[in-house]
Amino acid sequence: MTGTQKPAHKRDLTRRKVVVAGGAAVAVAGVGGTLAASAFADETTTATASSSAAETCYKLTSETTEGPYYIDADKIRRDITEDKEGIPLTLSLRVIDSETCKPVRNAAVDIWHCDALGIYSGYESLSTGGGSAPSDAPSGTPTGEPPSGAPSGGTGGGGQHEDPTSDTRYLRGTWKTDQHGRVSFKSIFPGWYRGRCVHVHVKVHVDGKWTDAGYEGGHTCHTGQFFFAEEAVIASAAVTPYSTSTTERTTLTEDTIYDQSGTQGGLLKLEYHKKDIAKGVRASLTVGVEPDATHDGTDDSAQPSASGSATSS
Repeated sequence: MTGTQKPAHKRDLTRRKVVVAGGAAVAVAGVGGTLAASAFADETTTATASSSAAETCYKLTSETTEGPYYIDADKIRRDITEDKEGIPLTLSLRVIDSETCKPVRNAAVDIWHCDALGIYSGYESLSTGGGSAPSDAPSGTPTGEPPSGAPSGGTGGGGQHEDPTSDTRYLRGTWKTDQHGRVSFKSIFPGWYRGRCVHVHVKVHVDGKWTDAGYEGGHTCHTGQFFFAEEAVIASAAVTPYSTSTTERTTLTEDTIYDQSGTQGGLLKLEYHKKDIAKGVRASLTVGVEPDATHDGTDDSAQPSASGSATSS
């Protein structure tokens, strides 16, 4: 696809359509599934908020800003990894109506996030990732926790959409919820970049039509972000290529987008080897939405009030 992007206020109800090469997306996802299945055995640790499944069921998941790096349903696939290096991540979601708790079927779920070094596909020239360590940097693996702290100045961009600057689309994908409202993706554990904690963006589209070519029409009923517990982020920072990042890290409590409300705010339930996170992470969450509402994430009111010291991407 080209890098042309419609204005933010028109994207909500406009055509979402891509050409899908037969069952290729499913075949690739199957390979990722095999990898994930072998990644989780023996001892695991779980990191999550204290809310029970029943409590979560009746809560509306927090809306957030779309951020500047969204690309409209560009890849219909469950395995979004492409050739990106990082800790294997399986993201499993259940989308429900927050009032009735009934599953939202046949919804189109978009996810997108940065790579292990904080770079977004399609926006390499604009992303604020740390990149690899400079050539004159000391060699060796860092020890201890990655540096943290909210920066004193912003990195630009805010919630205003930016046009893509390249044709790359790694770590982006759209897939359909099943009859139980469930959908899963294969990816890598995201890295971090200046001003934001580790996160994954999400949109849920409903009332559109699935065709052989993709997904068309409908409206966006939810725009949010998923967040990762500090314990897991600290563990990931010891694994290559995350360990080569030179970027100051913002923690969950310092982030200006996460509303500190646990699972309601998008805090994921995580399962991984407590002694070896490199083997992979399983992340899951029930997402409560308002199917009849429109939440496209382009309204600044969707963003929690904050100091404004971090970008909204």
